[in-house]
Amino acid sequence: MTKTNTPSPKRREEGVAKLTVNPFLDAEFYARMRDYTERDAAIIKELKAIAEIRAGNKQPDPRLAPSLQALRDTVKKGLTFGEMLDRIAAGKEKGLWEPWMTTFGIEIRAVNYGAGPRNACLVLDLAANAPAHAMFAKAGIQNWRSLAADDCSVVRSEKATETSPLKVYAVFYLDPLPA
Repeated sequence: MTKTNTPSPKRREEGVAKLTVNPFLDAEFYARMRDYTERDAAIIKELKAIAEIRAGNKQPDPRLAPSLQALRDTVKKGLTFGEMLDRIAAGKEKGLWEPWMTTFGIEIRAVNYGAGPRNACLVLDLAANAPAHAMFAKAGIQNWRSLAADDCSVVRSEKATETSPLKVYAVFYLDPLPA
C-alpha cells in the first residue's frame, strides 16, 4: 500500500503567481500582445487581469479621470460628454441625459433626483462589444479598459451563463466638485 502525501495549502499558495499590477496598463505591452493574440483572446486576458487586480481608485470622478478624456471630448447632439457630466452634477435636465449615455456605453445605476448633490453612480461597460470601444479606438487608445479600471472606484463583473455573456463594469461616482 502506497501512502500519498497531499501538499499543504500553504505550499500551494506559494506556487500560484498573482499579479500585483495590471500589465495591460502599458500601451507598448498591449500592442505587442495584440500582435500575437486574437482580439477576443486578448480582451479575455485583459478582463482577467482587471478582475484579479480590481479597481485602482485613482480618479473615480468621470469628469477628471484621465482615462476617460477621449469620451469627454466626444460630441453628441452639439454637447460634449464632459459638458453632459457637468450638467448631471449640477442637476440640470433631469433624466434627459440617460439615453445619450448609452451611446458612450455608460449607464446610470443610481442618482439622487431630490434637492442637493446628484451623487450619480455611473457604470462604464468594459465588455468586448462595449459601445465606447469605437470612440477609444478612434482616439488610438487600445488598452482603455485597463486604464478605466485603474481610475474607477469599483470593478464589478457578472459571470457568463448559457444565455448571457461575461459582463464587466467600471463604476465611477459623479459628485459635485467642492466650491
